[in-house]
Amino acid sequence: MKPIAAQVVVPCTDLDATLQFLTERLGFLVELVSPADDPAVVVVTGHGVRLRLERVAAGAEAAPVTLFLGGDDSGDGGAAGDNLTPPDGLALRFAPAVPPIDIPPLHPSFVISRFDDATGFHPGRAGMGYRDLVPDRQGGRFIASHIRIDDAGSVPDYVHFHEVRFQMIYCAHGWVRVVYEDQGEPFVMHAGDCVLQPPTIRHRVLEASAGLEVVELGCPAVHDTRGDPTMSLPTGRSLPDRSYGDDRTGRQRFVRHVAADAAWMPHRFAGFEHRDTGIAAATDGLAGARVLRPLASPPSPPSPTSAPTSPTSAHLSPSIDSVPVSHDGELWFGFVTGGSVGLDVGGEASIVLGRSDSVVIPPGRPFRFHTPSPDLEVLEVTLPAG
Repeated sequence: MKPIAAQVVVPCTDLDATLQFLTERLGFLVELVSPADDPAVVVVTGHGVRLRLERVAAGAEAAPVTLFLGGDDSGDGGAAGDNLTPPDGLALRFAPAVPPIDIPPLHPSFVISRFDDATGFHPGRAGMGYRDLVPDRQGGRFIASHIRIDDAGSVPDYVHFHEVRFQMIYCAHGWVRVVYEDQGEPFVMHAGDCVLQPPTIRHRVLEASAGLEVVELGCPAVHDTRGDPTMSLPTGRSLPDRSYGDDRTGRQRFVRHVAADAAWMPHRFAGFEHRDTGIAAATDGLAGARVLRPLASPPSPPSPTSAPTSPTSAHLSPSIDSVPVSHDGELWFGFVTGGSVGLDVGGEASIVLGRSDSVVIPPGRPFRFHTPSPDLEVLEVTLPAG
């Protein structure tokens, strides 16, 4: 093996406190976080050394000092994944220098996630609160997180990127200022806006409103978040047609969807319309994301004897009780950003979804929306685009 990027493994019973001490007190920089929603491994660099912080349970047996070496699997030093014990109690671990993107087999299931403001969030990367919307991860293939930042102001983020097959961010409530590699100056995402984060694009969260809420959906569920202390953002360039990614992840373009500029068009669900985010085109059909709302029809002309009606008193189309549909893809995910709607799913009791509730519908299962509130909006994400 040709060893590169050696890391000293540091077992941590309180990984957050250790990371805070190393970064804030000693000036270490974050190179990797995995996974972002519940960090178990963090790699930091500084003072001429690279440390691999690994979360362990309190009371765990002390491990020997370990060097984690990344490189190819040629030579006589051992193949990737080997565990060797050299003299004097030093332990070695090997891994590929550029690990593959592992996409686990799909295990589809029906998932309902109810919003619980009091207990639903736990600490994740960069001080953000994470709520897991798909606990079973569909066998490890997908992750969907409801992310919240409580306090207004700057966010303790850093330039980083993700090694993923697919990842998007949807701003559900509030606003957030972000910056992306080769995509011009920092910009603000408002409620209803979204971005496609192509694989390996460098980016950073700069500032947020109090109570910011975003929905992040990615594939695979467990993936590396890598810091890049060598890049400064913005780069001073705007390359809207640039593709990102590599042979492991596939190549995609960056998408910034602004809700205020979007056009609405009919949806395949009878009685609904949608605005398309452009993600399907940028991923060459790998994934699609739309925002649904109920169609409104103008009120009937008043009779000569009826009282005048307000011009805002639009009512829902009678066709809103749509016929059941199904899909044959990897994923159908819905997140209610406002209002409420009834949902019938084959084999399940009828339910009502409210604000910040979400649902995953497995392939082949018929379902339909009905009796939506006038202010309903649903983020719909599908793989493939559909």
